[in-house]
Amino acid sequence: MSTDPLVVFTPSGKRGRFPAGTPVLTAARQLGVDLDSVCGGRGICSKCQVTPSYGEFSKHGVTVREGALSEWNAVEARYDSKRGLKPGRRLGCQAQILGDVVIDVPAESQVHRQIVRKSAAVRAIEMDPATRLHLVVVDEPDMHEPTGDLERVARALKAQWDVEEIAADPTLLAKLQPVLRKGGWQITVALHKSHKEAVPRILEVWPGLHEGGLYGLAIDLGSTTIAAHLTDLDTGEVKASSGIMNPQIRFGEDLMSRVSYAMMNENGAAEMTRAVREAIDALAVEIAREAEIDPALIVETVFVCNPVMHHLLLGIDPVELGQAPFALATSDSIAMDARDLGLCAINPRARSYILPCIAGHVGADAAAVALSEEPGKSDDLALIVDVGTNAEILLGDRSRVLACSSPTGPAFEGAQISSGQRAAPGAIEAIRIDPETKEPRFRVIGCDLWSDEDGFADAIAETGITGICGSGIIEAVAELRMAGIMDAGGLIGSAAQTGTARCFAEGRTHAYLVHDATAEGGPRIAVTQGDIRAIQLAKSALYAGARLLMDERGVDKVDRVVLAGAFGAHISPKHAMVLGMIPDVPLDKVTSAGNAAGTGARIALCNIGARAEIERTVRRITKVETAIEPRFQEHFVAANAIPHATDPFPELSRIVPLPQVSFNTGGGEDDGGRRRRRRRA
Repeated sequence: MSTDPLVVFTPSGKRGRFPAGTPVLTAARQLGVDLDSVCGGRGICSKCQVTPSYGEFSKHGVTVREGALSEWNAVEARYDSKRGLKPGRRLGCQAQILGDVVIDVPAESQVHRQIVRKSAAVRAIEMDPATRLHLVVVDEPDMHEPTGDLERVARALKAQWDVEEIAADPTLLAKLQPVLRKGGWQITVALHKSHKEAVPRILEVWPGLHEGGLYGLAIDLGSTTIAAHLTDLDTGEVKASSGIMNPQIRFGEDLMSRVSYAMMNENGAAEMTRAVREAIDALAVEIAREAEIDPALIVETVFVCNPVMHHLLLGIDPVELGQAPFALATSDSIAMDARDLGLCAINPRARSYILPCIAGHVGADAAAVALSEEPGKSDDLALIVDVGTNAEILLGDRSRVLACSSPTGPAFEGAQISSGQRAAPGAIEAIRIDPETKEPRFRVIGCDLWSDEDGFADAIAETGITGICGSGIIEAVAELRMAGIMDAGGLIGSAAQTGTARCFAEGRTHAYLVHDATAEGGPRIAVTQGDIRAIQLAKSALYAGARLLMDERGVDKVDRVVLAGAFGAHISPKHAMVLGMIPDVPLDKVTSAGNAAGTGARIALCNIGARAEIERTVRRITKVETAIEPRFQEHFVAANAIPHATDPFPELSRIVPLPQVSFNTGGGEDDGGRRRRRRRA
């Protein structure tokens, strides 16, 4: 076994061993990691910036010690003095691998940058924001009636707007006097009225009539991605939506890996808190620039997130969420100053509101989905599934709503897949396999044409075909099943068994070749047995969670299914059903809600009454804990089959008859990739 240092790149998850002294950029290129470089490794362009992480990473099976990379050199020092490097950053062309190391490739260093597909859904929202603008005429100071400027502003608000009492941050006082005088004693006040605080507070003031608008950020803080919607607090219009990868991925792709990192590394939780706060602050600057507004006009933020992200955002060690009874530090909603969350780029007196959590593994993101989709007001039994690295599932109608979370892992995001990548231009996002010829055709992100259509090659000339993202691998596995290339157990047959040379041997199993561009120096993209297993595990966890809620309600079927999140917007209901991700219902009863968690965040941002409503609603939701429920494991095992080992799928069978093939029949030396039966003792 090689003793060379192991390097693990995130967010791709690609890893390999390299001789000590190998530059990080060289290792990245050999592994096919998406790390940019323009200057040829001379330390001039800065495109290859990376962030090494230190400590114990149980998920990756590696401990990273100081000295894992070479010392800061003169080239990096020169670049830093002239253009600046963010704290912790290194130049990949200069830093050399000396020991086991985990290296994060930030979004700006990637050639094919992640597309965070969480755009804002069109939604009519009743506008009643917590922060409103008030124009007031203030009495001038009078030596015979000595009062402070703030007190006279308060008096004007009471007389002209029936505001009984106000509060103001001390930082406002330095600004108040010159603004009053510049405005000729007429000013516009941004007044924030929280349903959690008795006294409204002034967040900002402008001379005269302010017509520059007032904005808030609705932020969906996910395990993998962070999406934000810049919203006009007067009209509810979304001015811009943007997103970035969650930089905590380098500490672990799933939630429990991050909890483990916090447990095993001193200050590990603080390190993850700092990383995500800096990312959110940078995202606020980016989205304000995109909308061409002054970041100081952003006076409110609303956050939705799962419990682990919730704790890490607040600077709370998530260790208790990693073990029964999965106790939250608090499940209540939180209202606080945005600057206490490290948001320095927006208005210095901006306020933040974090939706309540439902339970230890069902967080504010699930509460936001409940606010958006309102299962408790549904006349029929609705199953709402928000799929991500951790799936949030709601089942309910007017009589009762239940909720659970299910650890699906990062496979749906394209991680843990041999040719997998995040959603970026050039990634295969949709695929179809002809059941007769077994030939594939596919579509990549950034191009509307299918691979067998005229003009496809020219259309993708700039991006190329780079890999397969989450939506692509989900469709690929379902298509393999429908084409008879893969059996119900998830086994791919040999070329002889399937009738296509695209099935090739890979060790004791087989894989299916989707695209081969190695002759032109491009990638070879295949679906392997390991890829299918990763998808089976993810979809089984999702289906088992849904079945567990159905058991609690005493039902074997639901009336409709709502797919939420990026998954819901980019995967067809038919492929989801063939895979067995969701219970069997008529396909016209499967709908997409888009980014429902983000929509819930926008509703809470734009309507103060919605905040009180969701706080009441979460108390009525029944939480089911999958981690300690023995039936979860039973459902999980049965759901490994595609679509399912025991549950009938009559609605699916009416429109998609699945081939009855089996490639697990035992055999001799060349058994076509089929598993050999163990001899009985």
